Amino acid sequence: MKIGIVCYPTFGGSGVVATELGKALADEGHQVHFITYSQPARLDFFSANLFYHEVSVRDYPLFDYAPYESALASKLVDVVRFEKLDILHVHYAIPHASAAFMAKQILETYGIYIPFVTTLHGTDITLVGKDPTYKPVVTFSINKSDGVTTVSQNLKEDTEKHFEISNEIKVIPNFIDFNRFSLKPKDHFKKAIAPNNERILIHTSNFRKVKRTSDVIRTFEKIQQKIPSKLLMVGDGPERAYNEQLCRELGICENVRFLGKQDAIEEILSVSDLFLMPSESESFGLAALEAMACKVPAITSNAGGLPELNIDGFCGFMSNVGDVEDMAAKGIQILENDEVLQRFKENAFIRAQDFDLKKILPIYIDYYNQVIEEAHKLKAV
Repeated sequence: MKIGIVCYPTFGGSGVVATELGKALADEGHQVHFITYSQPARLDFFSANLFYHEVSVRDYPLFDYAPYESALASKLVDVVRFEKLDILHVHYAIPHASAAFMAKQILETYGIYIPFVTTLHGTDITLVGKDPTYKPVVTFSINKSDGVTTVSQNLKEDTEKHFEISNEIKVIPNFIDFNRFSLKPKDHFKKAIAPNNERILIHTSNFRKVKRTSDVIRTFEKIQQKIPSKLLMVGDGPERAYNEQLCRELGICENVRFLGKQDAIEEILSVSDLFLMPSESESFGLAALEAMACKVPAITSNAGGLPELNIDGFCGFMSNVGDVEDMAAKGIQILENDEVLQRFKENAFIRAQDFDLKKILPIYIDYYNQVIEEAHKLKAV
């Protein structure tokens, strides 16, 4: 197949999933074309089956805001026509789904009928999509998609609850590539962070309010009172400065490191003992899955799709959103005994294997073929 993939080329979960999916499809022999405004963060190597097409958005004095959606639709038309793509897969509803629909309508004037699949990732539905400014367009775009997927059952239910959806939604969970995410021998790195064999806790995110990063700090502050520990805060975003100040107020700066954005996150996870994800909302919890693949158990909230990933008492624990006391107590329960910690580490790896890329990729390929087949039937009518 020749597949066009549209995504946000950032460190966010939707961009990561889209890029990793495209790379895996290319490895299987499919021709994959990424179409976005800059090269995706994880598209950092050469492959004969991978192509990148930049969407150029020019500034004109007439526009207060550059019309990216129109530029994207035009680029999609161009790439589909000249690369002869079979299907488009757009990740994140706004504005990719509506741009794909516009491109599809334009292409029909050239006698080209191309189906597109929309994957909903979370905040495009739970936050942005519910805004009255965007809701009618999001609803229309979902219903006009030739295929729709979500990354969890919870997100599917949330979408159907808050939007008037007439289209069928298929749940295809996020996945993990064990060729990258696995336990790495980084003992020297661990010794540098925890010279006295302290436990290492970790959090990775974009530091937005929804991630409740201050709860990470407060949970750690309680854990380190009982268990000698270090905390690694990986990522960046609007809440970082507040959290740095909070560490000062709590007097724990010497035990907390803010590492910023990191490409080789699997190496940092490999030296960690416990992952903290107290999010107010998570459609799936990809960062937690990455941790589990590196044998790091997780303490998470029970929000959104997290209960579909984190099996309470097996590979980690769940707590109510904002219940720092409970998260700290459960963290201590895992960390205070070496045998218990090792059991949770092994169970985390076992759970992560349920989401192996090798299991999820064939589901996507089958779905593409199904959507293309249905599109051909409609075209023939």
